[in-house]
Amino acid sequence: MALHRRTRVTPTFNMSSMTDIIFLLLIFFMITSTMVSPNAIKVTLPQSKKQTTSKAAARVVIDAQLNLYASPDGSKEQPVSLDQLPAVLEQARRDSTDLFVSLYADESVPYKNIVEVLNVANEHHFRMVLATRPPKK
Repeated sequence: MALHRRTRVTPTFNMSSMTDIIFLLLIFFMITSTMVSPNAIKVTLPQSKKQTTSKAAARVVIDAQLNLYASPDGSKEQPVSLDQLPAVLEQARRDSTDLFVSLYADESVPYKNIVEVLNVANEHHFRMVLATRPPKK
């Protein structure tokens, strides 16, 4: 004697709740990514018509108060003196074979201070790239 069920079970899965979760995560990451500031040190870069496309392995920052910061891996900048700069950049040279150092200098920094950093880089055979921002349209 064959027993039959009165109700049939349909093997379906409702995806509407899954899409709601995906959209909520998408909105969350879009909002939080706009709040993340890549440069913790506030520097107003000078304007330039052309920007470089080279990827820098290290970063040197001179802020408006003429404080010098360096980051050998491009992450968090640490305060350094002009004498300590070659040692910090040598760490980046060990990690990367083709080393470009980006110089982020505030537009109010005197030219003399920028040349001092460029001289240190030239003495130790580092290739420097000056960071600029695109002109306002």
